[in-house]
Amino acid sequence: MYIIFLIIVGLLSGITASMGLGGGFILLICFSIFTSFSQLENQFINLIFFIPISILSLIFHYKNKLIEKQVLLKAIVFGLIGALIGSVISNIIDESLIRKLFGALIIFVGIKQLITVQKDSNF
Repeated sequence: MYIIFLIIVGLLSGITASMGLGGGFILLICFSIFTSFSQLENQFINLIFFIPISILSLIFHYKNKLIEKQVLLKAIVFGLIGALIGSVISNIIDESLIRKLFGALIIFVGIKQLITVQKDSNF
């Protein structure tokens, strides 16, 4: 049953990631709550998960002419640089601090989304 749950989480995360809706974020939260993996293992799984999803997404978006090639090159270069810097930093910082920083990021993103939704819907 546990494997089925992980497969469902993976599929839903993949679908939402392909649409640009934060599937990796969902995967990280589910793995952090429902597995005994360390924070670094969760982040590693998320990065490995991202590779095939991003390739499929690029293929579909390219076929629909939704890719700006100049922006894509910059995103790849700076994404790789950011991944390398993040990898080095994650090996230096204590895992408990990484968990706290991730929790703070979740709270920040949630608050930002609430504020953005309120501005867009004119409540």
